[in-house]
Amino acid sequence: MQAPTLPPLKTGRAPRAVANSADHQLLQDIDNAQNLVELFLKRADEKSDAPFLGHKTGGQWVTQSWRSAAEHVCLMAEALRGMGLEDGDRVALVSENRPEWCIADLAIMAAGCITVPTYITNTRRDHAHILDNSGARAVVVSTEKLLAPLVGAIAETGLVDHVIGIDNLKRQQSGSFEYHRWAELLVGDAAAARAAVDARISGIERSETACLIYTSGTGGAPRGVMQHHGAILCNAAGAAEVLIEDFGLTEERFLSFLPLSHAYEHSGGQYLPISVGAEIFYCEGLDKLAANIEETRPTLMVVVPRLFEVLRTRIIKQIEKQGKVAGFMMDSALKIAEKSTNGKKRLRDRPLDLLVEKTLRPKIRAKFGGRLKALVSGGAPLNPDVGNFFDAMGLTMLQGYGQTEAGPVISCNRPKVGLKMDTVGPPLRGVEVRVAADGELLVRGELVMHGYWRNEAETARTLKPDPDDHTGELWLHTGDIGHFDNKGRIVITDRKKDMIVNDKGDNIAPQKVEGMLTLQPEIAQAMVSGDKRPYVVGLIVPDAEWALEWARANDEKFDLKALQELPAFKNAVRAAVDRTNVDLSVTEKVRQFAFADEAFSIENEEMTPSMKIRRHKIRERYQARVDGLYRG
Repeated sequence: MQAPTLPPLKTGRAPRAVANSADHQLLQDIDNAQNLVELFLKRADEKSDAPFLGHKTGGQWVTQSWRSAAEHVCLMAEALRGMGLEDGDRVALVSENRPEWCIADLAIMAAGCITVPTYITNTRRDHAHILDNSGARAVVVSTEKLLAPLVGAIAETGLVDHVIGIDNLKRQQSGSFEYHRWAELLVGDAAAARAAVDARISGIERSETACLIYTSGTGGAPRGVMQHHGAILCNAAGAAEVLIEDFGLTEERFLSFLPLSHAYEHSGGQYLPISVGAEIFYCEGLDKLAANIEETRPTLMVVVPRLFEVLRTRIIKQIEKQGKVAGFMMDSALKIAEKSTNGKKRLRDRPLDLLVEKTLRPKIRAKFGGRLKALVSGGAPLNPDVGNFFDAMGLTMLQGYGQTEAGPVISCNRPKVGLKMDTVGPPLRGVEVRVAADGELLVRGELVMHGYWRNEAETARTLKPDPDDHTGELWLHTGDIGHFDNKGRIVITDRKKDMIVNDKGDNIAPQKVEGMLTLQPEIAQAMVSGDKRPYVVGLIVPDAEWALEWARANDEKFDLKALQELPAFKNAVRAAVDRTNVDLSVTEKVRQFAFADEAFSIENEEMTPSMKIRRHKIRERYQARVDGLYRG
């Protein structure tokens, strides 16, 4: 019997020589590193007194050197061992992005322990689940505010022996744990601490667990992904190669904005910079992001699509306020970019393109600090129109693809291969990707997790052989549907489990429809439904700024809930839905919609901290309203 033909398989290129010998050595360092701490200490020895970690205090940006950070890592590691923590013990880390986050993470690993990052938006219940599931013996927490929900969770689980406060927190009266102040632990003989750390980490292999990254729970309770040192190092090496070969390595600076408890920022915003010897500056928060970008002048940023959508809307409004000339320049830039994307750029467009390059684009680049090499989008699908907009404005936009279970980066767009905004680029080097018979993407390589912490059933469902591959080797079943284009770039169509299958058996990708809806100025957020139903319906959150302008223009009081009861207001939003439907197929069109009671947010648990909607939570709340859209 003839063996069946295997589905398409794409493999990231093996490491190859880089023209610059220093860059070649840098990649070799990452490939040869035994663990993350070893690589960090190597970079710290090389960079010495050069700035490493930057944050704003007292209205001024200040930096900590590589040497100082390394000393703090080693001293903190020995302090943790002095508390009685042992190899493999879990230590939870609850903090906003700041220098101490990075130092704590490395110190926990340098102590031979496993970091358990948790979101600062977690409730007491969330913390209790993670503490109980991970069995954490210690917690590092930054502020009084973040400690408050933790105390109850610690009492409930009864597992935590030590709490370390980064800020000078009030001493807790609880007798269930011992309290320590961060600053008081950074004392002792730095040289002796370094020697002890060097000896300890010499026994930590790439295959050993570095951290438990808990998934953000878009479909249920968070699960602890066991990311090993090699998975993150594999990611760092692949991303570093893209940086070196496609952009050139200079004095790099990253602005850390996304939560470091998210795998995307943890690997891309912390360990990639460490791997290439870059500076990391910490953003003050969403409200200060635009100002911080201009002040710190980063060369690279990793951001989620939702933020790009918000920035796009703001830029468009700013340009439109500047008058007809600025609007003409923006429209011209978009048309030229569209032609270029479709391979139809003409020679006669060149003069106009040069004019846009001299007038509009420098102003946009200045808003992003003027040194930005690339904005890297990940964590969720990026609408191609958003990517094309930033490209038209003169900013290089890369879209990556991955998931926590894969370190998390699987692929990334590369200028050398060709940027195409409806793809997520080719696999990183050393990463194998196969398309299964049902269209699901399967992944294999050092980047793949070893499993979910204390969850053998889910591990077995996620890591399993490909039925069409008779070798029996395990593949990560991503749950994503996709294919390869003619240049080996991955095209994602949707999540397998999120795919809507209507009553006629047609497959509909909800994220595509939702992304197109939220490009309309009237719509801030949307979630569509239609599984086993005759047509697609949507829940819509109107854009607050647009709604305010509408209310003023129509002499109505600005009360969003009251406005939603007005037929004229709903008709205006209906017009936005109709505009979207023009570009959708018959099966994808949104036939009916209802308004949500409030915006989907982290606070109401309807969005993850990485700004993806939690479909199961939204369905639970609005199921009756959605069902009502099918009656009559």
